[in-house]
Amino acid sequence: MCSSFKHTLLYFCIFLVVVGDCAAQSKRIESQFRIARLKYSGGGDWYNDPSAEVNLLKFAQQNAGIDTDPKYEFVEISNDNFTSYPFIFMTGHGNVVFTDFESRRLRTYLENGGFLYIDDDYGMDKAIRREMKKVFPEYDLVELPNSYGLYSCLYQFPNGIPKTHEHDNKPPQGFGLFHQGRLIVYYTYETNPSDGWVDADVHNNPPEKREEALRFGTNIIVWSLTQ
Repeated sequence: MCSSFKHTLLYFCIFLVVVGDCAAQSKRIESQFRIARLKYSGGGDWYNDPSAEVNLLKFAQQNAGIDTDPKYEFVEISNDNFTSYPFIFMTGHGNVVFTDFESRRLRTYLENGGFLYIDDDYGMDKAIRREMKKVFPEYDLVELPNSYGLYSCLYQFPNGIPKTHEHDNKPPQGFGLFHQGRLIVYYTYETNPSDGWVDADVHNNPPEKREEALRFGTNIIVWSLTQ
């Protein structure tokens, strides 16, 4: 066998190994649990605290055994890959606006197994309630009782939502939209758990408060996966 042919064969074998490894890695990543941050219009800072999801996914992987892909990703409802994410996270301050197309597409996503978690970082409540009525005019956001399964599916929260961040001295509340008995939208108000997910030096939350928030966020993930 000539030397040049041996080299060609060697390179071809290396190519097959590399391609096979990349394909396996790609398949693994596609099967991992991912969260996408929702980029929306209206002026609200949808992009704030980008370390939140990364830290939550790492915590869920290390403490709940969930195979996650812990990186920051954002998506718009109009993107082709929007429906590829099982869990969409939405937060910020202030206004939110969905177009008619976005409202219809978000509805289709949620009716077909998707999950949306909204965390009011302060000032979103009016806009969230208005825009969710565009998506589901026939449904109302209903407050979930402390006995609801999300609050005990992994970590125990017998008093319901923990208070992570103070806004207006109001009690923390969790609201849901249901479709055919399944929680498709979960909305937290006057608590801001995602503030507790971010890197420790951002909001200077004490370690026990961050741990509590990360445990609560893991419950949200677990509940979304088991419904």
